[in-house]
Amino acid sequence: MAGTYDNEEQRMVDRIKCIAFREARNEGATFINRQWIAQKIHRTTRFVTEWREKSYDECFADYSKSGRKLKLSEASSDIILNASGKQGKSSYIVAKEIAEKQNEYVVRKTIDNYRSREGLKPFHVIPKPLKTETHISNRLWFCDWLKDWTEEDFLHLAPSDEFYVWIVRRPNYQNDRVWAKSIEDIEDDERYREMVKNQVCIGIFGIFTAKKLRWVIKDKGESWTG
Repeated sequence: MAGTYDNEEQRMVDRIKCIAFREARNEGATFINRQWIAQKIHRTTRFVTEWREKSYDECFADYSKSGRKLKLSEASSDIILNASGKQGKSSYIVAKEIAEKQNEYVVRKTIDNYRSREGLKPFHVIPKPLKTETHISNRLWFCDWLKDWTEEDFLHLAPSDEFYVWIVRRPNYQNDRVWAKSIEDIEDDERYREMVKNQVCIGIFGIFTAKKLRWVIKDKGESWTG
């Protein structure tokens, strides 16, 4: 949302605006909310949430080391490598960590390039099947509840659902992304798959009764709008 003008100096200005708008809201401008501020400064609501409750002094940074770095320091490189194989370590988060710990300001693209040179690839989380004891118990209860239904009872049901079929499961949120050289380097969870750009999928909306089944297929995965 920030556009091509975005840089650390502009971010400082927008941080100050977040705080100023919050103060105006506290003084009675009740129409001001996170979404309103985000639209005014062309930032995300996450940016607004992060900065609106802070003090003005926290908005300023040392720009003597800002700008695109030609070479990462050894300490910064170690931070990037230590973040490998861990969830919640996107390039944006790692850049903030480097700024806080090393007082070095790097852009996300620099970290992406470094990870690529080191042979790291992005993986995303694949949720585990819902097969806990609670899920199994709930499904057994539902089956037991339906066992005495008659054919006439089922005629009054018309279940429906919308779902997508992906050749490779779509990427999840940034915090679900894990950078590693291979799946074997990711600890504690084997359910990860390498990310693929522009995955092919279809969207399916289905509704059925005891007598009929109807469906609509969107070959490019668009949402069903009725």
